[in-house]
Amino acid sequence: MSSIKRFEEVRAWQKARELVNSVYEITGSGKFSKDFGLRDQIRRATGSVMHNIAEGFDSGSDPEFRRFLRISSRSVSEVQSQLYTALDQGYITKEQFETLYEQAETAKAFIRKFILYLSKLKPNGVHEEPASYDVTREDELTDDVGRGTWDENDN
Repeated sequence: MSSIKRFEEVRAWQKARELVNSVYEITGSGKFSKDFGLRDQIRRATGSVMHNIAEGFDSGSDPEFRRFLRISSRSVSEVQSQLYTALDQGYITKEQFETLYEQAETAKAFIRKFILYLSKLKPNGVHEEPASYDVTREDELTDDVGRGTWDENDN
């Protein structure tokens, strides 16, 4: 069994990093770059998605890691809300909005699937030693993530 040894190997973190790079690219030019408040806030929110996954990875327990992942998921929602503001203000086009919004949805789906995965490792979700995360199992959990279908009752 292959295990994740570094936070950089977590697929949810990788998706969050892609989102960060896209947001920085779109906010770095044009009218968006001049709206310092919104630009900085959406950048902080996307960074929070990525950074909370990394911080949670090193938290020492699955329940604590899940808590950080839930915070990360909420930050994705914040980014999505801010995208509406950017669209309404004419900072991004409808196409850019849809691309970024879908990218955020994908990141959120990976985060939620990882939360479910961590919840299933042990009945009580607690590990005495740092958890070993099965990479092959994570890939299996992401089959329906690409289609954007995530159901809270998925097992």
